[in-house]
Amino acid sequence: MRRRLIPLALPLAFAGVVLAGCAVTAQPAGTAQSAITSSVETIGDVDATIPAAAAELLAANADGTVVRDDEWSLADAATVTLEGSTATSDSAGVNVDGSTVTITAAGVYRLTGTLEGQVVVEAPDDAQVVLVLDGAEIENVSGSAIQVVTADDVAVDLAAGSTNTVTATSSADADASAAIYADSDLTVSGSGSLTVTDSGNDGISATDDLAIIGGTITVDAADDALRGKDSLVVEDGTLTLTAGGDALKSDQEEDAAQGYVWIAGGTIDATAGDDGIDAWTDALVTGGTVSLATDDDGIHSETSLAIAGGEVTISRSYEAIESADIRIAGGVTRLTSSDDGVNASGNATSDGGMGGGGMQDSGETLTISGGTLVVDAGGDGLDSNGTIEMTGGEVTVYGPTAQNNGALDSNGGITVTGGTLVAIGSTGMAESPEESSAQGWLAATASGSAGSTVQIQDADGTVIAQYTATKTFGSVVFSSSAITDGQSYTVTVDGTSTSVTAGVATAGGMGGGMGGRR
Repeated sequence: MRRRLIPLALPLAFAGVVLAGCAVTAQPAGTAQSAITSSVETIGDVDATIPAAAAELLAANADGTVVRDDEWSLADAATVTLEGSTATSDSAGVNVDGSTVTITAAGVYRLTGTLEGQVVVEAPDDAQVVLVLDGAEIENVSGSAIQVVTADDVAVDLAAGSTNTVTATSSADADASAAIYADSDLTVSGSGSLTVTDSGNDGISATDDLAIIGGTITVDAADDALRGKDSLVVEDGTLTLTAGGDALKSDQEEDAAQGYVWIAGGTIDATAGDDGIDAWTDALVTGGTVSLATDDDGIHSETSLAIAGGEVTISRSYEAIESADIRIAGGVTRLTSSDDGVNASGNATSDGGMGGGGMQDSGETLTISGGTLVVDAGGDGLDSNGTIEMTGGEVTVYGPTAQNNGALDSNGGITVTGGTLVAIGSTGMAESPEESSAQGWLAATASGSAGSTVQIQDADGTVIAQYTATKTFGSVVFSSSAITDGQSYTVTVDGTSTSVTAGVATAGGMGGGMGGRR
């Protein structure tokens, strides 16, 4: 009765029917697990509206698993009454030994009451087990509170109107290192609420796929809040995450098609001592509302990172987003960082040239094709050890103020063929687009401070664009369809005007790559 996500490998002619990577095979109620039908539904917002930049990555990802609520019925549930240090149930699939409740068979189990102990799922390898938490409080001070030892697919469903808590002190070197730990695929669903606390390690963790498709979920974990080793997908739900390590993580290192994090919907508010989102392969946002405050990267991936929808706000980070291949194709993204705002670096397939701190193009890519991106950076605003290419969208970069960084910084050059780009920052490492860029651009040495009004006017005095600076600056770079190379323009800051010729770099500035420090 499970529904497996399947990667898309279809000709483009079918893209309008089912697009972008992952779908689930629907099965009629009451059929056996081996039943196969031809009907298909999607997980998350996987349809023709997802830009190709993200769809391509989704198509390359391996299967993931999700248990939908139409695959089981609460009417079939066996009730497990938690009674302090023990529990009772009439089900033959439930074994109670002191404060340990063990589920031994496939089925639906409704858990209610309070338990100072552990709920264990030790069912057959092909079993689907649904744990419905309906006013359940489970606490284990010496390990996981809910542990899946064996099963195929497991769902933790939060009953409508219910409030549930799961508390544990798990150890990193234990067999189960999270308050809710599954050595299987795990889905969290429903419309109730769940508070998970683990003072020793992770909050919710699965060794296979972890899917969050509903619920109001609060996690406070000593290490990672949510971890799906093979994949982590958030489709819906309201998530409040506090993590000493990463807030959302997937770290399968042995399969290039796994180890991905996909935010397709829901609302996420996360605070992390390490990364907000950390993916071994791909990190993708195609929907939902994501708010991150982190001590390291806001979103980090080792391979590719795509934002193609939804709303992403990174209010605090060292580097806001980092990957070897970064694609901004949709949505609204606001980034605040103490160092680089967007950093395309770490290309493992390249010899790296002069290394991470060098000036040689090492193959990384930052492509912007749509959406709105606003960057407030203490270091480089847009930074690539390779190239930066913009074909659409709206990009605004504020900062940096330090002279050894630039609002725009690349090793392989910047090309702009569409969209609107403004970069307001320091003069020390100021870089402008390549002269070969198809769209016009201008660069000006013009200074101001936080609150200054920056206006860009054409030769007739018509205001093309206007911005309010958020910090001290000395350089302005602007590109839009309204700019024609070779024509004269005026950049005015608080009434002080500077005349420039479009397509000409500022004196001492950079007209191409070789941007500077990484």
